[in-house]
Amino acid sequence: MPLQATSGAASYDAFGGGVPAAPPVYIEDVMSTWLYTGTGAAQTITNGIDLSTKGGLVWLKRRDGVGSNWLQNTVAGIGNELSSNSTAATAAQGFVTSVSTTGFTVDTALSASANTYASWTFRKQPKFFDVVTFTQSGTSGYQTINHSLGSAPAVIMIKGVGQADGWFVYHRSIPTQVVYLNQTNAAANFTLSNSVTSTTFNFNLTDFGFGNGATYIAYLFAHDAGGFGLTGTDNVISCGTWTGNTTVNLGYEPQWVLIKRTDSTSNWFLLDVMRGWTAGGILNFLLPNSSAAESTDAQPYLTINSTGFAPGSDSYFQTGTFIYIAIRRGPMKVPTTGTSVFAPTAFTSNNSGSQVISVGFPPDTALVRERTTTANTASQWPIGSRLTGTGYLRTTQTNAEVTFLDMVNGWDDQNSIDLAGVIVGNGNFTEILYNFRRAPSFFDVVCYTGTGADPQTVAHNLGKAPELMIFKARDVAAGWRVWGGNMAITEYLALSETSAVVTGSTFFGSTLPTATSFYVGSGLSVSARTIVAYLFATCAGVSKVGSYTGTAATLQIDCGFTGGARFVLIKRTDSAADWYVWDTARGIVSGNDPYLLLNSTAAEVTNTDYIDTYSAGFEISSTAPAAINASGGTYIFLAIA
Repeated sequence: MPLQATSGAASYDAFGGGVPAAPPVYIEDVMSTWLYTGTGAAQTITNGIDLSTKGGLVWLKRRDGVGSNWLQNTVAGIGNELSSNSTAATAAQGFVTSVSTTGFTVDTALSASANTYASWTFRKQPKFFDVVTFTQSGTSGYQTINHSLGSAPAVIMIKGVGQADGWFVYHRSIPTQVVYLNQTNAAANFTLSNSVTSTTFNFNLTDFGFGNGATYIAYLFAHDAGGFGLTGTDNVISCGTWTGNTTVNLGYEPQWVLIKRTDSTSNWFLLDVMRGWTAGGILNFLLPNSSAAESTDAQPYLTINSTGFAPGSDSYFQTGTFIYIAIRRGPMKVPTTGTSVFAPTAFTSNNSGSQVISVGFPPDTALVRERTTTANTASQWPIGSRLTGTGYLRTTQTNAEVTFLDMVNGWDDQNSIDLAGVIVGNGNFTEILYNFRRAPSFFDVVCYTGTGADPQTVAHNLGKAPELMIFKARDVAAGWRVWGGNMAITEYLALSETSAVVTGSTFFGSTLPTATSFYVGSGLSVSARTIVAYLFATCAGVSKVGSYTGTAATLQIDCGFTGGARFVLIKRTDSAADWYVWDTARGIVSGNDPYLLLNSTAAEVTNTDYIDTYSAGFEISSTAPAAINASGGTYIFLAIA
């Protein structure tokens, strides 16, 4: 009988020699937000998106000054630009000079020295995005246009290529109305397309046509069509609407959203998490209908969460009817190397208000420590995240989040982090910086607001059940609560303290976390309290959350690594002990290994040899103290390769 196997989004039939399975597709394969600073010379943007063989769209916008939104695609021809804030016909500006299998190259006109820019790349992919060009045939009725989206288009943006006129936008939520991408007008009562299918859409020649021979470009976006992830069933793009103060549930956390109010005059708003969009609703926005520079809104306009977004406490998005295109946050792939998601960096602060540290990936969480003194902010283990903005918490304290002294100067340095003066402006000190990237099976950050429920269910995007969970209230002084390793769900530790496990807790709702949710009660679900949760899991070859029993002898901890651990965190659970941290940036070697304590401002200790290298993980020495290796003592740990 035929043997059928499935891999990702496609299957193959092996009877008589099968067809190889198509590999799964992830959002990071087809969409990228890439930020860059002009150099005065042409620049190659390597964002991992294959435009040369797959085709697609590049959308570019200057951030720090006036500049048009430039859109160019591989179907009409790279180098032929249209501007979404203009009615002008296509122009051969040559802002994008070439595309490749890993990105594109911009000319000097969009790389002016020191100017900052945003780019958004959309690859053609069934059930996500398509680009179509067509020539008008007829002057009345509807013309049928073929496409390759593989699902009924939810949004169609059409622009005449050879003539000056507006950008017509069809949206599934208002099928008998039209909005214009280049205008602020409310929706008008026209039908741009009276039929959309998985292979065609109709174009209204009577109301929108320019005459026989006129040429057009159409950008097509899908809606909840599946097609992504290991099973080929994950949604990565949604096109919908909301009215009033309503939470938008996408089923995933967005990374990019385009919004327009339809019942009244308003701008189009383009948001993405790379430029800045926080759980508290603070956001940086650009306007596709305007050449204006990027604006930062300090009001809580639109909050982002693990399953979508919602209007903030400011009234702007609470009144009226809005349409949107939302795209899922990546990466969706499970990482295979620790260096792609974790970077420890030892550096010397420059005693200024800004210091850029190269990371190698877009960091989502940063934890920093001044190593030799105890007298400044950087000695208190400040921790911040992209999701919470520029403020920070301290692992040594129970204080509320600090928001008036920024830890970073924004999170928009692409593959670097720009540390602010409160961290690097207190002198030329030696420091250690840990950067973490959110990724399935490795690490996630969740911000939520307590409801008072016990238990309260909170969604996450870790993709598997968290094995180490670290919680802290942001808006009030309250203790850090930690669960993980071999602890019972009714037990907890306190990150800022040395205390042993506390039993009888209801902080975690007495329910083990799952691959999609965790549960909180007691002090972690207080009504209206804002809380951040840092979640870790064991990821093969990348990270290990575990526990061990001390022996007072040399003890090897097998984490399943091949090149040893680059980061080790250990906490004794059955007795009072500190939270010990080692890393390879400061040294995990066969001799002495410097350590710091997450719960303490004490200076780094450099003259001890408590752990050693071990290719499969790390080794605990026989000379280690009871806080690390007491005979019969119980411990939890986090190791990262």
